Amino acid sequence: MNEKILVVDDEKELADLVEVYLKNDGYTVYKFYNGTDALRCIESTHLDLAILDIMLPYIDGFQICQKIREKFYFPVIMLTAKVEDGDKIMGLSVANDYITKPFNPLEVVARVKAQLRQYMRYRQPQIKRLD
Repeated sequence: MNEKILVVDDEKELADLVEVYLKNDGYTVYKFYNGTDALRCIESTHLDLAILDIMLPYIDGFQICQKIREKFYFPVIMLTAKVEDGDKIMGLSVANDYITKPFNPLEVVARVKAQLRQYMRYRQPQIKRLD
C-alpha cells in the first residue's frame, strides 16, 4: 500500500490530524490548506483519492471536485461542517462520500479504505474468461 491521498482543509489542526492517521496507515499524503495549491497538486501528481473540505479560501471543495471530475476518476470524499440535507445531496452528487465534522479519524480512515478498495477493484483490467 502506498496510495497517494490529497487532503485539503483550511483548518490546519484538522488537516494535520487526518494526515497523521492516514500516514500511520501507510498512505502518502499531500496536504494543502487552500484550493489553489490543491489544484496545482492535482495537475502535477498521480493521486488515488482526495479528501476535500467544502469551505476553502479562493476555490471551494465543490469547484475542486468538479475540476477533478473533468479528467480523473479517483474517489473524492467531502469532509465538511456543512450538515444541511441540501449540502449533503449536492456533495454526494459530485463526490463518492460525505463526512460531517466533527468526525472520528478512524472512521475517515475506514471510509478511505472502503473507497480505495472499490476504486482499485474497478481500475484493474477485466480478464476475459474462456469458457
